[in-house]
Amino acid sequence: QVQLVESGGGLVQAGGSLRLSCAASNVPVSTYAIGWFRQAEGKEREFVATISWNSVVRNYADSVKGRFTISRDNAKATVYLQMNALKAEDTAVYYCALENSDWATSRAFAYTAWGQGTQVTVSP
Repeated sequence: QVQLVESGGGLVQAGGSLRLSCAASNVPVSTYAIGWFRQAEGKEREFVATISWNSVVRNYADSVKGRFTISRDNAKATVYLQMNALKAEDTAVYYCALENSDWATSRAFAYTAWGQGTQVTVSP
């Protein structure tokens, strides 16, 4: 069974940085795109970023472009989300997800395995 485990969340002041990690197991991770999504309290889940298996394709939500960077290390089966210049509106639970292909799409329906999430809280 595919396992995705997020880590790196926490409390940070506005303008600060965090790096999230997503460790995958029981899957040939180098074959699939992996994405990050987030869900703020009382809001729907939204796309944040995604990366193709070979890191050639990287897509970002407009709200995080220029501030967040997604990367991956297939040898470590880990995907990272470097978050800089954090804002209060970035506060959410962040989930990583494995896409059932290598489209690197922003559409959540394409992602078939999800982690348990990690909380990111940005104080104003």
